[in-house]
Amino acid sequence: MAGELVERLVPDGLWELFQRVVPPAPERPQGGGRRRSHGDREVLAAIVFVATSGCTWNQLPPGFGPSGVTAFRRFTEWSQARVWAKLHRLVLDELGGQGELDWSRCAIDSVSVRAVKGGR
Repeated sequence: MAGELVERLVPDGLWELFQRVVPPAPERPQGGGRRRSHGDREVLAAIVFVATSGCTWNQLPPGFGPSGVTAFRRFTEWSQARVWAKLHRLVLDELGGQGELDWSRCAIDSVSVRAVKGGR
């Protein structure tokens, strides 16, 4: 079940693009830190679920594998590495000019768009 959910939220095409922009995991200092117990694809699926479902990190269902804390930590790490901007650019470069993007599922609402105060 978890594997199917991960593959649905992070299809192979997205996963291939993501792997091109995600930095390698930081090395653990000798004798310190913990080995990552969840793969990047599982964590990316958890991040996609939180972003699309509206649940909080703490409400992440345990079926994903990584906890909400783990998903948030990796989200922060990837945000600092500008992974999301790189992935966005890569998607536009790879698929944008080919007419392969399906924009019908993209929704913009007032929650996700900032308006300039006093603007038109």
